[in-house]
Amino acid sequence: MEDPNRPVTGYPAPNPHPNGYSANPPPSGAAYPYAAAAPPPNAYYNYYDPESVRRANCLRRIFAFVIGLVIIFGTVTFIVWLVLRPQLPEFRVDSFSVSNFTLGNNSLISFTSEIRLTARNPNKKMSLAYDHIEAVIFYKSDSLSETTVPPFSQDTKNETSLTANFAAAGSFVDKSVMDGINGERGKNGNVDFNLRMLSRVRFEAKAWRTRNRFLKVFCGDLVVGIPADGRPGALTGGQAVSCRDLR
Repeated sequence: MEDPNRPVTGYPAPNPHPNGYSANPPPSGAAYPYAAAAPPPNAYYNYYDPESVRRANCLRRIFAFVIGLVIIFGTVTFIVWLVLRPQLPEFRVDSFSVSNFTLGNNSLISFTSEIRLTARNPNKKMSLAYDHIEAVIFYKSDSLSETTVPPFSQDTKNETSLTANFAAAGSFVDKSVMDGINGERGKNGNVDFNLRMLSRVRFEAKAWRTRNRFLKVFCGDLVVGIPADGRPGALTGGQAVSCRDLR
């Protein structure tokens, strides 16, 4: 049986200072430290710098002006293109002759050739100006001879005849080229050549001109009959061969 006079345990000891103050107050003149108050959220943005604002407004105006110029230039260019509708020129091979064709066992090829072409300007409102025309004869992808064609101009809806003269004097070719040409000539006396042309062309319409544009033209499957007796060879089929633009 428990002793009723035994003190109860398990409860917190009574507070000797019920009013919450210490029995030993701080010395006179002392103060309690307080944490510094945080600045308001927009305190750092309340500073007004007229010079920064002026520069920002100036940059915005310049940016808007540049965008406006780009939009105006693009709109004008698009309208001009809709009105003029520039079209690339068209080419065709009318004749292809080969003379003095020899291909020795030492892989040296010699010949002279003349290719006549027609360049057509399909534009109704724009003339064309060609500059620095390079022409190359290929057998498959191997170059055999190259030349240049004099520059010329074309009016609207105009056709112009061109002549490209080639010559190869003892030019070295790979054995695969020699075997391919001899193999084709051995079958029916014909050899399949390709012609590629590269030129700078400028579109003109009164005061409106474009910058020079590179024009790449490919004329393929130019089958030339080359007789074995040394006579000149000519384009077979009796028809002109159309070329295509390599865009």
